[in-house]
Amino acid sequence: MNSSLGWLGKSVSVGVRSRSSHMRSSIQLKSLRELGLMREAGLVVAQALDLVRQAVKPGVTTGELDQLVVNHFASVSAVPLFKGVPSSIKGKPSFPAVVCASVNEQVVHGIPGSRILKEGDVVSIDTGCRLNGWCGDSAFTFAVGNVSLEKQRLLDVTRETLAIAIVAMKSAKTWSVVAREMERYVRQQGMSVIEQFVGHGIGQSMHEEPQVPNYVSDSLRKQDFPLEPGLVLAIEPMVALGTRNVRVLPDGWTVETTDRRAAAHFEHTVAMTSEGPRILTLLESA
Repeated sequence: MNSSLGWLGKSVSVGVRSRSSHMRSSIQLKSLRELGLMREAGLVVAQALDLVRQAVKPGVTTGELDQLVVNHFASVSAVPLFKGVPSSIKGKPSFPAVVCASVNEQVVHGIPGSRILKEGDVVSIDTGCRLNGWCGDSAFTFAVGNVSLEKQRLLDVTRETLAIAIVAMKSAKTWSVVAREMERYVRQQGMSVIEQFVGHGIGQSMHEEPQVPNYVSDSLRKQDFPLEPGLVLAIEPMVALGTRNVRVLPDGWTVETTDRRAAAHFEHTVAMTSEGPRILTLLESA
């Protein structure tokens, strides 16, 4: 579940909030033992998304996909991270599900339920769990049957944006260098980076410092953070075919593009080590 700018995972505001030197000191670096425990949680999340991948097809409901993940987490005694997260919008309920299921123009935080997936849809599934006290968080956008060339290109570009970020972490000294490469690539493809939602640090809590934007701003340049061993980030580019502008639907959670063109979302939990970045939410170690 994303970190929105201004309030973690709940509301939308524009611009990266200022970070003080105190924030930098609050970044929690993990030991090799702790990274091993986070890998265990990340593997559970990867397995859950693989179950979803196998199940996605026309005629399946988003609620059925949610139940698959509910069952998988229960089978390994993992605690879902998303269910029960309170809304920042007064009078709106807490998030009611274990996955976010966002279809087509929905960017993030879609609530799964009775919606039936149709041929040509794309659906973003975001989920996370805590296992033995440590968290993993990942997202993947799936094609439902045969999709248009435009939608397939959107998926390819967003997935590649995440890959570019991870490769860039091998040599970059600070996050702003990585964010610049992500933003540049998306713009070169004629698409838009969703700026109102960003990635985040992760560890024993789902959301830790720092916030991890997918673009460069004046605030990020001033309040950059180093990529050093022990840092663990949930990196999650969100890309839209059209406008970068979004709105929250009346349910208080689902975020969609204002022009209602499709968006995609890919995420991995990635640890910095002395040997470079390590993806903790793959089925196979990397």
